[in-house]
Amino acid sequence: MNLSYRIEEGERLGALLWEFGPGWRMISSAMLGGGIGARSWVLNAQVTAGYSRMDPVEHLVSLGPAGEGVGMMTAASVDRYAAGSDGGVEAVATVGLRVPTWAAAPEGHVDPELAPMRVGTINIMVTVPVAMTDAALVNAVMTATEAKTQALVEAGYPCTGTASDAVCVAVPSSGPEEIFGGPRSPYGARVARAVHAAVRQGALSWRPRDGK
Repeated sequence: MNLSYRIEEGERLGALLWEFGPGWRMISSAMLGGGIGARSWVLNAQVTAGYSRMDPVEHLVSLGPAGEGVGMMTAASVDRYAAGSDGGVEAVATVGLRVPTWAAAPEGHVDPELAPMRVGTINIMVTVPVAMTDAALVNAVMTATEAKTQALVEAGYPCTGTASDAVCVAVPSSGPEEIFGGPRSPYGARVARAVHAAVRQGALSWRPRDGK
């Protein structure tokens, strides 16, 4: 993982970049490279609060390296990332809790962070050292999300997250495949503990700085 900075709209903004190279498969909810497929890099790019560009995918492409990758955005300060690891699973979370929210909200409820653009404020990157089936990858995303919520509640935030969080799970594309990714499966349990540690650390240390 590499941390770099750029100047954009007069602000110094950070970005975290993982360059995996060939031989990796990922599942992600990100705007760029979302879904399930072969990917070679992951970018978690900080953008300005109140981000209003109408070409976020093209923006992420311009910030990342060549080839197929995953691009996530956040208004949180990415240089305050938190990490967790367990049994070969690595998790990194950038945590911003300016507008925590519950997943099930009344109809018509709109969080102020969603206008004018959806900008993720808790982004999670997970690396698992073994291959997984598609179903296990979906299960791993569920497990990571559940662990995130557990960590937030334990840290004292009455929420399931923010309204625009993003997640990515990366696994090798070859080798024996794990068929389960739930919290009581061998690698799902490791995902849960690694994500829980990263998000809990990030939530406990989060302090609003310039609204980020």
